[in-house]
Amino acid sequence: MQAISIEGGVTAAQGFLASGMYCGIRKNKSKPDLALIYSKVPCAAAAVYTQNLVKGAPIQVTRRNLADSIAQAVICNSGNANTCNADGEQKAQMMCEAAAKALHLEPEDVVVASTGVIGQVLPIEPILEATPKLAESLTEDGSADAAKAIMTTDTVVKEAAAEVTINGKTVRMGGIAKGSGMIHPNMATMLCFLTTDANIAPAVLDSALRIAVKDSFNMVSIDGDTSTNDMTAILANGLAENDPIEEGTEAFDLFTETLRAIAIRLARMVAKDGEGATKLLVCKVTGAASDADARTVAKSVICSSLLKAAMFGADANWGRVLCAIGYSGAPVDIHRVDVGFASRAGSIEVCVNGAGIPFDEEVAKKVLSEDEIDILVTLHDGNASASAFGCDLTYDYVKINGDYRT
Repeated sequence: MQAISIEGGVTAAQGFLASGMYCGIRKNKSKPDLALIYSKVPCAAAAVYTQNLVKGAPIQVTRRNLADSIAQAVICNSGNANTCNADGEQKAQMMCEAAAKALHLEPEDVVVASTGVIGQVLPIEPILEATPKLAESLTEDGSADAAKAIMTTDTVVKEAAAEVTINGKTVRMGGIAKGSGMIHPNMATMLCFLTTDANIAPAVLDSALRIAVKDSFNMVSIDGDTSTNDMTAILANGLAENDPIEEGTEAFDLFTETLRAIAIRLARMVAKDGEGATKLLVCKVTGAASDADARTVAKSVICSSLLKAAMFGADANWGRVLCAIGYSGAPVDIHRVDVGFASRAGSIEVCVNGAGIPFDEEVAKKVLSEDEIDILVTLHDGNASASAFGCDLTYDYVKINGDYRT
């Protein structure tokens, strides 16, 4: 049975509660800046982290806490990344201790995260003071509140959920994410917290997460900058009471495909909400010799600043697509490549066998004026395919990042 989308996010699965509030990290008091996610019972846990050598203090603490692959809560602040600070790990640990005390847990059962400005000292007092109230406000309807509290330059709340029948039991999973700038493929490139009531061992959960991430968050790029703090973490509390999910089974495939679908939905939301963006760009590569080649080409196209600028201007400058394919590093026969564009307004082919063909510029303009655009690349080298997610490059991106700290 295939999964179906349901309402909700990180609290869609049984036994999960969440909350979000303003505690005082941000200058803007209208924006919440502290989130909490809690499971009524201990969970199997797994996470993937940014590959940037500069890593936020919360990542170091979370890695230690997840050494036993068990967690029961997540605490996250926005407005300050707690990165490149001498006291960073101490304060991340204090956040874990505050959450643990309020929830009657052990500090090592808490995942901690921070997002915001790098290199500024994190004021810990507002977090410590607010955490008891944050715990008291936990609710089954708190997913959106938590999602708002982890936002930085995001303009929309990002949450998704689904359910699927596994071994005769209804299994639910959901998640929230934040990400708008400083995003580039290299895992994790944003914050994402996923939850499920599935009964699944930590090692199996970790395998499923890595498969889902490969086709979703690792295929997103906004601006080519891999962030310092980002992670994707998943908690599974087993309350669905399904038979344990094992690798190599139909149950594992169902679970992984559902998780992958949620991750891709969230990845598309992140890409569409890129800083200053007006359009979601999806590069769909088919006919590649291997999955690796397909991913390499799709990422290269979606990362091209020149192409992103052309899409902002609704300019069907297909030469920039071919250029990005050419420097991607994938062994592609450029003389066999076809390129087209598609959107709700229709589709148009612009390049066949590596050469331009006549096309109607007015039709192309109409296709590229929509807010979601597919860049269609056919390589004619094999049967592999992949998609990458990005956005256009606008004047507002520079405005946002020109005064990000002030």
